[in-house]
Amino acid sequence: MPTYVVSAAAGRFSEDEKLKIAQAITRSHNEATGAQGFFAQVIFNEVGAGNHFIGGAPLRADQIFVHGHIRAGRPDDRKRLLLARIVDAVVEITSAERRFVWAYISEIPPLQMIEYGCELPLPGQENNWLESLAEADRDYLLSLGR
Repeated sequence: MPTYVVSAAAGRFSEDEKLKIAQAITRSHNEATGAQGFFAQVIFNEVGAGNHFIGGAPLRADQIFVHGHIRAGRPDDRKRLLLARIVDAVVEITSAERRFVWAYISEIPPLQMIEYGCELPLPGQENNWLESLAEADRDYLLSLGR
């Protein structure tokens, strides 16, 4: 499951903005990679005053940082598309200046990931993986996000 951690100053986002950002990241991941939406999780990290530094100095800007951990093996053009869509969505939802929205992707080999009690599939093998799960597990995953 890709895990996206969105970090910003404490109180920066309203609950509605958090929901919209989580939905946009999930949609962006699905559209760029083809993986089902239930694979994506988004975690918000509120950074307290005095806990974020750039260039060794306390942060003075409306910085938003999105760090996505995704399964390795996707083409570069898909990763560029994913990053662009995430940044576009965050800028649109929050009205932040584009230069203050940073997004990174780190790739993890699927064989180094276990979720829902199972080793994750290679990119493109999600449907086969889903079909191989026990019915209760499959039903649970398909119910997420509904």
